[in-house]
Amino acid sequence: MEGRGEAGEEEEEEDLGGLRITPQLLKASTGEFALESILLLRLRGRGIAHLGCLGDCTSLEWLDLSGNAITQLGPLAALKSLAVLNLSRNRVSSLEPLGSCHNLQSLNVAGNLLSSLQQLRCLAGLRRLESLRLRDPLARLANPLCAAPAYRAALADMFPGLKAIDGERVSGRGSELYQLCRDLDSSLGRGGGAGAGAEPPRVAQPWVEAGFWEPRPPRRSSIMEEAYKQFGEVLQECRELSRRADDTIAQAERALNSRPDPNSYVF
Repeated sequence: MEGRGEAGEEEEEEDLGGLRITPQLLKASTGEFALESILLLRLRGRGIAHLGCLGDCTSLEWLDLSGNAITQLGPLAALKSLAVLNLSRNRVSSLEPLGSCHNLQSLNVAGNLLSSLQQLRCLAGLRRLESLRLRDPLARLANPLCAAPAYRAALADMFPGLKAIDGERVSGRGSELYQLCRDLDSSLGRGGGAGAGAEPPRVAQPWVEAGFWEPRPPRRSSIMEEAYKQFGEVLQECRELSRRADDTIAQAERALNSRPDPNSYVF
């Protein structure tokens, strides 16, 4: 009965035009012979409807399943090493299996069927989750829950560890860098208060004095001056020696040319 159920499920997926992930598909896509050896997997826009044996890729760290027809995420619960997951443009309405992916740091589910913030409660135990995307304006992707007013603020309260929501830095407790910059702005605000916003902006002052970057004439030390002087004197001596050598060679050539040719004597 169970075998018939699985066969029937596969036939139904085929009728719907969906694709099931198989070991053959994974090996052909990655070149790996063992599913446990796959660390990075990109199956974007393949028409995948069922995750099949994807749970056997237990070492998987980076997974892109965007642009498919996925509805159920069950096999992903086995991926304990998964850090980056892209599920944008699918048909997901429940993220429950992802609650077991304790190493997950970045999750993109823009363009799915998530209709309530309560459907995200299952991610509350993911202590390493830093980036969550439910909406992508550039790609015109969203979820029904994004229509709720101030849903990003609600997410920031629900997940205080988040540093980015929908690709934008969180302006709450989830961003230590944002808080640090905010504290710096406050400390440089000359007292803050209600009148601080009316203070006209100050002209930025240069960090260095005028002309600091202008090239300066080279400076010679006394040691360099003495070295140049000695080099000039040695060069003059070399020229004098060269002149004397030329004179000596010329005198020798004249002496040789003035000697009588032995072949000129007649006996």
